[in-house]
Amino acid sequence: MEYRVLGKTGLRVSRIGFGGIPVQRVGKDEGVETVRAAINAGMNYIDTARLYSVSEGYIGEAVEGEGLRTRVILATKHPATDYDGMKKAIETSLKELKTDHIEIYQVHNVKTDQDADKIFSFDGAYRAIKEAITEGKVGFMGITSHLIGVLDYCLNNFADKIATIMYPFNIVENQGEEMFRRAKALNVGTIAMKPLGGGNLEDTRLALRYIAEKDFIDLIIPGIGNAAEALANCAELTRLCEAEHGECERIRKELGNNFCRKCGYCLPCSKGIDIPTAFTFYNYLAKYNLKEWAVERYNSLKVKASECMGCALCEARCPYGLEIQKKLKQVALAFKSI
Repeated sequence: MEYRVLGKTGLRVSRIGFGGIPVQRVGKDEGVETVRAAINAGMNYIDTARLYSVSEGYIGEAVEGEGLRTRVILATKHPATDYDGMKKAIETSLKELKTDHIEIYQVHNVKTDQDADKIFSFDGAYRAIKEAITEGKVGFMGITSHLIGVLDYCLNNFADKIATIMYPFNIVENQGEEMFRRAKALNVGTIAMKPLGGGNLEDTRLALRYIAEKDFIDLIIPGIGNAAEALANCAELTRLCEAEHGECERIRKELGNNFCRKCGYCLPCSKGIDIPTAFTFYNYLAKYNLKEWAVERYNSLKVKASECMGCALCEARCPYGLEIQKKLKQVALAFKSI
């Protein structure tokens, strides 16, 4: 396993980290076994979130025993933008992860510049994280988002307070390169999420090796669902040959016109549908086999995909020419049939 320093944190992290979404779909014993298999294979960066149901609990159980806690870097996250919400989230994460400190606590999926301003205001989440850092409960603060513009805004205005950023990057979704390079120049740790494109990229090794060649990415976080996946993802990341670069280009062309990159340009929807999020939950259902988790979150949406009125404004805005109305019907049908 290759290791790199994660920006200004100074933490030496494995090139491939453990993504804690898929582990939700297995039982506790298998979940614990999966986390431990990843650690023993060389992964030392474990990423999860308060919203990933049992994920924090499984990870906490796994690292508590066998002296593993000292070998890992724990990172978790919560979407609270306010002080009280984040303070409560941190305490809950500490309890679930069975630890007295978390190396990196991230604000999860920041959606607007206004949310970023709120986070760094007096009553914002940053104050709660900063207090936790002073108290030794948290090491560093991170930001995650599916929107380049939001991360650019954070880098422009709050780079001195942010230790890491996380954004999708893979064979198909490479629009974040310039933003990642800016972060790297600012010594902000760069983390690539969705390396398999939400399950759309089937050749895991090719996908991971493609990203590993990018010097502006410090850390790659694939979702790990079982011990076999953990071991496979820890294999040596050799450089791609010319033929493999050609295969990446073929995949990019094949998926490029039918793949939601969650850029958000389609919004706002006339009916208020959160289109990228609806597609995300559909992928969790169809690609990750996380039925209960996907259904629960889809049902929490204020406006469902079935409310699409066919105005097509979203399709006019989409820079990738996606047939969004058709995809929303597919989402609506999938969740209706459950």
